[in-house]
Amino acid sequence: MTQTTHTQPTPPGPAGRPGSPEFRLAADALRGLRQDLFQDAFAYRPLPRMSADGPLTRRLSGASWTRHAVVAALGVMAMSVAVTSSFESGPVTLLCALLALAPVLLTLVRPVGAFWVSLGASTAAAVIGRNDWSDWPWLPGSFLAHLVVLTVVALRTRPRTAASMWVMTAVYGFVTGGLFGWHRYDTDVAPMLFVSALILLAVTVRHVRRQAQQEVTAQQTVTEHERSRRTLLEERTTIARELHDVVAHHMSVVAIQAEAAPYRVENPPEELEKAFATIRENAVAALTELRRVLGVVRAEDYEAPDAPQPTLADLDGLLANVREAGLTAEKAVTGAVRELPQGVELSAYRIVQEALSNSLRHAPGASARVEIGYVLGGLGLRIVNTAPPAPHLVKPSPGAGHGITGMRERVSMLSGEMTTGPTEDGGYEVTVFLPVPAATAVEGDA
Repeated sequence: MTQTTHTQPTPPGPAGRPGSPEFRLAADALRGLRQDLFQDAFAYRPLPRMSADGPLTRRLSGASWTRHAVVAALGVMAMSVAVTSSFESGPVTLLCALLALAPVLLTLVRPVGAFWVSLGASTAAAVIGRNDWSDWPWLPGSFLAHLVVLTVVALRTRPRTAASMWVMTAVYGFVTGGLFGWHRYDTDVAPMLFVSALILLAVTVRHVRRQAQQEVTAQQTVTEHERSRRTLLEERTTIARELHDVVAHHMSVVAIQAEAAPYRVENPPEELEKAFATIRENAVAALTELRRVLGVVRAEDYEAPDAPQPTLADLDGLLANVREAGLTAEKAVTGAVRELPQGVELSAYRIVQEALSNSLRHAPGASARVEIGYVLGGLGLRIVNTAPPAPHLVKPSPGAGHGITGMRERVSMLSGEMTTGPTEDGGYEVTVFLPVPAATAVEGDA
């Protein structure tokens, strides 16, 4: 005996809705129409003033009210058309003019509500100021006023609201034309729908274009942030690779001295031998971990340097190289020259190297001066270049700013201070102070 399982679809109940795509599409359209035109239709939403840093507001005082003035001028124009085209005279003409002006001015504070007021005002103007031989259902003044209202509201809202307003305008035109305009001479529903469709299409294109520009700007901001972050990580990785050699040298010295120390003392105690053995084991283990760290931060194309890391004693060779490249450079040293920790020496050398490279890149033909000051609390550096003789020939560099980032990272690593900026004569200056504790400096001299 075979048993089959058959699933009977549950018919939609009274509260349920069919799952057809057409029904869902219609329901979503009605829901959107309700949200756009009926929900909080008369909410207070004043038209914002123009930005104070705009091109027009910077030149003219009071230009921030330009939008409001334009809307008011269009309202006055619609009122004038209502007056000049009216078949009546006296209070009826004045009332028709006010019915054309009011919806336009209302768009400044209650945009969606102004659309409904425009439809009501158009109906009222058609009833009190129309004869049987004119167009229906919009008087000329109401025709222009309704177009202005559609345009302003579409500019202030989203494209879906503009489409909802156009649909409701079409419904209004066909209903009033079919029920009350059958005996009229002509109808202006078709011209209204055609002209308003063109206007709303242009406004929608403007909305889409502006949204695309905003998205591009946001993406460029994110990209620039990621680029800066990547540059910062690359600079930190470079610093870590360079400092690896310095730290590895010190650990190697510790391991060698710990291994040789017991042989320098006749009959050393067993506890002392164990202590030195432990020091050597820890130093070797630290070297092993350093090599692993270097393997993590090493780039794929990284090659270990053959020569030791440079120090301030190698600055003369660096200056000779930049002179050959076309930069007139000189060095001035003040204070008692002494040996500093290798990390400080390496960072100082790299800072001077990067500053001179920036001078070559951004100020070709200029001269540079490197000042080194040995003070009690550390080391002072000042690298300054004069203005380029032909600044209009200097081409922008795509990597501008990355060298400054690397210098700041090195200074921050040593808890130093750094300032950069243009000089009074049009050049550029980099000033750095790297603190060196007195005890560290004495040990380095020893």
